[in-house]
Amino acid sequence: MEQIQHKYIDVRGLKLHVAEIGTGPVIVFLHGFPEIWYSWRHQMISVANAGFHAIAPDNRGYGLSGQPPEPEKTTFNDLVDDLLVILDSLNISKAFLVGKDFGARPAYHFALLHPERVLGVVSLGAPFILSGPQHFPRHLLHDGFYMLRWQEPGHAEADFSRFDTKTIVRNIYILFSGSELPVAKEDQEIMDMVDPSTPLPHWFTEDDLATYATLYENSGFCTPLQVPYRAFLEDIGITDPKVSVPAMLIMGEEDYVLKFPGLADYISSGMVKNYVPDLEIKFLPGGTHFIQEQFPDQVNQLILAFLNKHAQ
Repeated sequence: MEQIQHKYIDVRGLKLHVAEIGTGPVIVFLHGFPEIWYSWRHQMISVANAGFHAIAPDNRGYGLSGQPPEPEKTTFNDLVDDLLVILDSLNISKAFLVGKDFGARPAYHFALLHPERVLGVVSLGAPFILSGPQHFPRHLLHDGFYMLRWQEPGHAEADFSRFDTKTIVRNIYILFSGSELPVAKEDQEIMDMVDPSTPLPHWFTEDDLATYATLYENSGFCTPLQVPYRAFLEDIGITDPKVSVPAMLIMGEEDYVLKFPGLADYISSGMVKNYVPDLEIKFLPGGTHFIQEQFPDQVNQLILAFLNKHAQ
């Protein structure tokens, strides 16, 4: 971990934190929630040792990156624009993009808007999905579903305010490591779904939790609740999306995301390839939503095979 370097890049007046290591073809790692750059620690070191240059930014409002002046107006398009500035600032003409969870969305959207800058896309825990409110199956979801709860301004804030930052991150990691959709009962909040005696997943240490907690104490949850949850219904305005670059999807077979209505069939039927034609799909037995931290060696092997196949 000591060999990973840290810098700040001025992105339209906002200081964004970037972790980096290695030299060679560039891979940009885009985190999800409740993650930060640190969630890519295993992958960054692995690809650097294999002759690649790994970059992992903290999204605006996350971790060590600056807070936007109006967090409630942050969008996924901001993340796409931020990525373009980061690449330009570092004089990177082309890069691989690796996105986890909601990080897959700006990765794929960047590839749609700037295909000449992208060598390939790898997504973990989430496939390419169409954006816009018409594609979100709210009518199929219980009102206690965590995404619906957290889309309501103030709801998650009130729930989270009862706990310290470490407990919030701990509870979310435990919930999202399960194989069932996190759905609260009518008289229950999302944070109350986790019994305080429940241990952390064995692959996520107390030191890892402390690192996450420290970074979320710095950033708070204001922007992280905006993006992804409250910006999720945003439409990027591309009427016929077709990702032209090679791509790979890595999913854990026990990932709760596969219980999202229609998603497992969307992947297994090959329908996702209507939008990402050159797509490899890999399922890891026993894998959950945090697949890159749970099974780092297996994920690293898959990513490196993809990078070596498509590096120019």
